[in-house]
Amino acid sequence: MAVERIRTGGCLCGAVRYEVRGEPNQSGLCHCQTCRRITGSAFSATANWRADQFQISGEIRTFEKRSFYPVCGSRLFYFLQDGVEVFLGTLDDAPNAIMPTVEVWTVRREPWLAPVIGAIPHDKNEIPFCRSL
Repeated sequence: MAVERIRTGGCLCGAVRYEVRGEPNQSGLCHCQTCRRITGSAFSATANWRADQFQISGEIRTFEKRSFYPVCGSRLFYFLQDGVEVFLGTLDDAPNAIMPTVEVWTVRREPWLAPVIGAIPHDKNEIPFCRSL
């Protein structure tokens, strides 16, 4: 029997901790304007797990379904109807062996960024991955 992988993560100051069990059902990069603004970067890198694969401890605040810890300012995850989309940079271990399976809003990808080999590109948001514009 295979051992289920457990990944842990949290905010910058450690007041919020979480764990995800098993492998994500989807992972990817988003180049939309909202993801750029909330990460302060050219894209966001996230992965989605089912709700039953996710546990959290600590107090969070949520704005438009995006959760963060207000003391240190770490953006952590986005609650979905049946799961959670975790910002991969908040995982404890790097590299985390999660390859992007999709890349959305590629029309907004910076020209100096190469497409992710093996990820399915989407010009905009034709799939339920990034909830932004």
